[in-house]
Amino acid sequence: MAQSDFPPLKNNLILKAARGEPLDHVPIWIMRQAGRYLPEFQEVRSKHKFFSVCQTPALACEVTLQPLRRFDLDASIIFSDILVIPQAMGLTVEMVPGMGPVIPKPLNDPSDLARLVQPDVEKDLKYVGEAITLTRHKLEGKVPLIGFTGAPWTLMSYMIQGGGSSTMIKARAWLYKYPQDSHKLLQLITNVIVDYLVMQVKAGAQMLQIFESHADFLNDELFINYSYKYLKEISENVRKRLTEENIPEVPMTAFPKGATMNSLEMLSKSKTYEVLGLDWTVDPMEARKRLGPDVTLQGNLDPCALYASEEEIMNRGRDMVMKFGKTRYIANLGHGISPDTPIKSVEALIKGVHSV
Repeated sequence: MAQSDFPPLKNNLILKAARGEPLDHVPIWIMRQAGRYLPEFQEVRSKHKFFSVCQTPALACEVTLQPLRRFDLDASIIFSDILVIPQAMGLTVEMVPGMGPVIPKPLNDPSDLARLVQPDVEKDLKYVGEAITLTRHKLEGKVPLIGFTGAPWTLMSYMIQGGGSSTMIKARAWLYKYPQDSHKLLQLITNVIVDYLVMQVKAGAQMLQIFESHADFLNDELFINYSYKYLKEISENVRKRLTEENIPEVPMTAFPKGATMNSLEMLSKSKTYEVLGLDWTVDPMEARKRLGPDVTLQGNLDPCALYASEEEIMNRGRDMVMKFGKTRYIANLGHGISPDTPIKSVEALIKGVHSV
């Protein structure tokens, strides 16, 4: 569907911020803004399993719109999960209450790569595209819609580890024990991601974010070889494909959570992403100084700061904007919002950011 077939966009602040254009005020959205802290989301989840919501376009659309009805946010992000890609590649993924995502039969050694399938993204992940198209119409141009994916290393680590981990020892061991097979797996995932992101743009996504949620398990050497290499390839190939198909490019964000400042500098200098997401451990002023004026920065309030008083949260929101500066900046948390975050805290943060 052509972008011209959608309702005209009324608030394009986040797209302007990504391109480095002047702004009236800093845009804000919140990672996991459609989620468990909202009672209306809990109501949907009480009737439907997690992946059923992801795989049912009408439900995914409804959940995506919920935070936009409550808050003065400047972007929406499609409700989905990064592990839909391992699912499409043939692995079973279950959402276990109290544990999060679990892959009951992970990849134990390179012989297990034979279990993976090369998905037909247009068919196997069609439900994500349909949810994006439906949501673009239902948004009525209120704010842009962000599409997303997990990055190859993050998906690989889940596929090997079988779920979340505080060490990712099994996944990291592969990088040393089976370097060639690690690259083989990362390339397989990268190829799927490129197809997936192109499909999302064709469906109506106006911006893309790549979540390298497990960058904190990689030192600079591992980041160069097993993360950066593929992040760069994704950006270049998505843009190439869009150009070949005569589809306008969209801004792209890389969020390597926990990456070292050296790794962030490498990404910034490569100019492969318009926006770099920062977690809450990064100092805004140091980031601005070291990452340069030609990249838009996104982040990075500690999600736990939302447990402070409303006045304190507003002050922190204002302070964050002052430190990053109003040019080439998108306000956000430094990671996803916590499930028991008070609604009033979200309102206070948005108010604080918008007040500068």
